[in-house]
Amino acid sequence: MKNILCYGDSNTFGFNPVDGSRYKKQERWTGVLAEILGSKYNVFEQGCNNRTMYFENPAGFEQSGCEYFEECLKKYIELEWVILALGINDTQFLYKADENTFKKGLSMLIESVRERLENTKILVLGPSIIRNNILNSFFAQMFDKTSIEKSKIICGIYKKIAQEHNCCFLDLNDIVQTSEIDGLHYDIAAHKKIALAIADIMNG
Repeated sequence: MKNILCYGDSNTFGFNPVDGSRYKKQERWTGVLAEILGSKYNVFEQGCNNRTMYFENPAGFEQSGCEYFEECLKKYIELEWVILALGINDTQFLYKADENTFKKGLSMLIESVRERLENTKILVLGPSIIRNNILNSFFAQMFDKTSIEKSKIICGIYKKIAQEHNCCFLDLNDIVQTSEIDGLHYDIAAHKKIALAIADIMNG
């Protein structure tokens, strides 16, 4: 069996922008990926709502991506792939993120994998740009116009860091957009597209 760890935020968890519930396993990209890849793979879901990448999150230890990742990796003896899907929550105006935030955060996550599981392949997901309609949603209390602008630079930074560390990279902007409801999360159709794109990389 080949093991895949999916480590990310609410879009990995499967947050439904319609009502704030969690998508069913067969609807969120992690579950769809498991179905596509079949019985030779174990897909481990480690998504968490409001998880930051670099910053210590006041919501708690599990929401603090880099810190919790060290503890998370201890649960797995062998991993074929680690998928990293974080960073968008670091654009919240609370944190005042800059380019170095995304460089340092992603580099720390990659280095954590390599130090513990040096032969594990890593796939970095570049998050979709936050849409302007977030300013009219519940999440306007966390994200503002500067968050939208910062979300536009993440993929360029991630692609460069991924290349430097010999990781695979997938820019989600090439295949999906965030929901028109909250500008932050994905609908079911987008989750399926993400799973299909990831499966193509793993089967390639």
